[in-house]
Amino acid sequence: MSDSLTVLVTGASGFVGTEVTARLTAAGHTVLPLTHRTTDLVRNNGRKITAGRGTITPVTGDITRPGLGLDDEARRLVARADRIVHCAAVTDFGLPDERYETINVAGTRHVLDLALAHRTPLVHVSTAYVCGERDGVAREDELDVGQHPGNGYEKSKLTAETMVRKAAADGLPVAVVRPSIVTGASRTGHARDRKTIYPVLRVLTRGLVRTVPGHYDALLDLVPVDRVADLVTGAATRFDEAEGHTLHAVGHVLTLRDFSDVLAEYPSFQVPRFVPPTAFSADALTDRERPYYRRVIALYETYFRRRVHFDDTQAAAFVRRPPATGARPYLRRLLDDCLATGYLGPAPTTDRPDGSTHR
Repeated sequence: MSDSLTVLVTGASGFVGTEVTARLTAAGHTVLPLTHRTTDLVRNNGRKITAGRGTITPVTGDITRPGLGLDDEARRLVARADRIVHCAAVTDFGLPDERYETINVAGTRHVLDLALAHRTPLVHVSTAYVCGERDGVAREDELDVGQHPGNGYEKSKLTAETMVRKAAADGLPVAVVRPSIVTGASRTGHARDRKTIYPVLRVLTRGLVRTVPGHYDALLDLVPVDRVADLVTGAATRFDEAEGHTLHAVGHVLTLRDFSDVLAEYPSFQVPRFVPPTAFSADALTDRERPYYRRVIALYETYFRRRVHFDDTQAAAFVRRPPATGARPYLRRLLDDCLATGYLGPAPTTDRPDGSTHR
């Protein structure tokens, strides 16, 4: 292909990174998937990625190290890249600040150093929740407006995107994609990685925490992983159109009332009672509930308080397709998949407060 690209993808073995890699190779591009420990590239559907019409040339590295820890051969390969897609990040909540600093902040700094050295256009994957704890409309062209980050992960991503914006101001060609809460595939609801809202679903539907602080008009924005990958891939391949823009990769918007009502449709689920945050006290929970609240729900409860809507004007114009609809049916697909795979099956003999199981 005369218009084929060579693209370095960090975090290529991750939930979003594998789907981006698969789309790029299927379109005939050469992908340099940067991996650290996991070398297998397995898609959300469970299949290993094949080169398709393109080429896959694996690169071993570590974003936490200067120069991404590349050896001489890898450096030569990366120097010829037409694009860098930076997906690598730690997305778990409740980790020490040092972990976020090392991977999300310093890792982005090292990727920027590489991009600046070769003037390589960069697609940076951030998060829509750099908006922090606030209500109202969060615009794509906003970044630091004095918001309070909801957790250490959000703080690190805000810091990282601020660095990317500075590099762009200094002349680096940049496009930013901000996903909301990344969840299962649009059509099937299946998710290979069950992070984000999934541990919360497990704890709540098992009745391990029965009372949760939240507003019934709070908004949850669930975006299918394929929609995120489509937008990231589009930004990389149509970079001339994406450059200089921040694109919100958003999806199905549910109120907390929608969320609660759908859970109530499933006879096997316990449905939590949401109470105004000012009326909630963790001390009032039972001794059994309290560890699950502290280890899981407390990490995510800010999402049950925020009445924030993500403007996606630029993203909608870029992808040229209508916004996602059918939020309740989509949530049902997610739940059905979790039931079919046993993730939300009957509670095991022993539960751990992080929502994992032990048999």
